Amino acid sequence: MNFSSVMPGTLDLLVLKSLSLGREHGYGILLRIQRASQDVLQVEQGALYPALARLEAQGLISAEWGVSENNRRAKFYELTRDGKARLKSDTQDWRRFAGALEQVLNTPSLGALT
Repeated sequence: MNFSSVMPGTLDLLVLKSLSLGREHGYGILLRIQRASQDVLQVEQGALYPALARLEAQGLISAEWGVSENNRRAKFYELTRDGKARLKSDTQDWRRFAGALEQVLNTPSLGALT
């Protein structure tokens, strides 16, 4: 299985988690996810920026223009209170899902489904 791009439905969670570490611009978010996953997860810019706009419209993140570390104008994103609550909820949901998947994968035989 190729994990070079994120699994469907996980991008919002990854962005929220990245922003829980502090304010960051889009490219910085990409790098945080890539580094935290030891280069396994690669988020495409074409997927990230629509996700950031969607999360901002939902009130889960806020954005403000600023200057990046290389003196370029950049939009910086920050987690809101609602975003922190969503991160907590979605993290619990994901862990429950991943645990259930792990149980199924570790089952020697699923037996007949009759």
